[in-house]
Amino acid sequence: MSELDELMKVFGEAGGDNSILVREDIAHFAASGNKILSTRATQGLEIKAEETATGIAARIRVLEGTIIKNPVHLCFGILHKKGIQEIRMDIKLETGAAARFIAHCIFPKAEKVRHIMDAVVEIAENAQMTYSEVHYHGPYGGIEVIPKAVVKVGKNGRYLADFSLITGRVGKLGIDYTVKAGENAVIELIARVFGHGDDRISIKEKVMLDGENSKGLIKTRVAIEDRAQAEVTGITEGNAAGARGHVDCMEIIKDNAVAKAIPIVNVTHPLAKVTHEAAIGSVDKRQLETLMAHGLTPEEAVDVIVKGILK
Repeated sequence: MSELDELMKVFGEAGGDNSILVREDIAHFAASGNKILSTRATQGLEIKAEETATGIAARIRVLEGTIIKNPVHLCFGILHKKGIQEIRMDIKLETGAAARFIAHCIFPKAEKVRHIMDAVVEIAENAQMTYSEVHYHGPYGGIEVIPKAVVKVGKNGRYLADFSLITGRVGKLGIDYTVKAGENAVIELIARVFGHGDDRISIKEKVMLDGENSKGLIKTRVAIEDRAQAEVTGITEGNAAGARGHVDCMEIIKDNAVAKAIPIVNVTHPLAKVTHEAAIGSVDKRQLETLMAHGLTPEEAVDVIVKGILK
């Protein structure tokens, strides 16, 4: 079995659609470690990539006025127990362009693996981008995931990002995102993580509402159990008239897990408004009792509540 076949086999087992490799109307890029396995661009989309000593350097462009109908699939992973993968990504959506990217990050056997993502994203005027990053990890917890992104969104632009790591052990996670919003831009950052064992989770997301009437939402949902630890920092700045931002963090803990939330709001313009809310605690007792009254065991009831929060 080739490395590409093995990567897609694991991808399929995790619920992915293997047809993305054969459909000519779906753009994709797949890499294992520092090897480029497969790539396909579509009209109005440019993908240029090269292998480096420890990973991949890629440049993606969606040309002016191009609307990419189907999601662009990015498949990254390491199939061995040990390894390093450093992804340097430069993404630009030109004026009036729109695209959705789905990044599948696959590490089924990781015992000593580092996955580093360093992205620079530029979304031009009237352009729209959605970026969904879904991780599939094995049960060993021997992985360190370090995604970093700097995003600039132009006038009337939209940037929606969704990070999900709820399958397998987290290991060590260190998210660091900064987004700058121009006039009338809309930003939405969502992160969902489920930690077990001795997993360590650090999420830091910052939205700078620099343009008039820009809007931003940071929404984080984290569940941790056993001895896992999580620290979530959400930062929103209101720097222009009409800017509106909100930070929403919820963390659920059980066993000996430890959680910390740090919502930070900073307003430098009198006509801007930023709000925040943070909640940390155990599973809601009333919900637990209701589910148990329907025949679920305490363990089953907790699982249902946690999964509901992470949806």
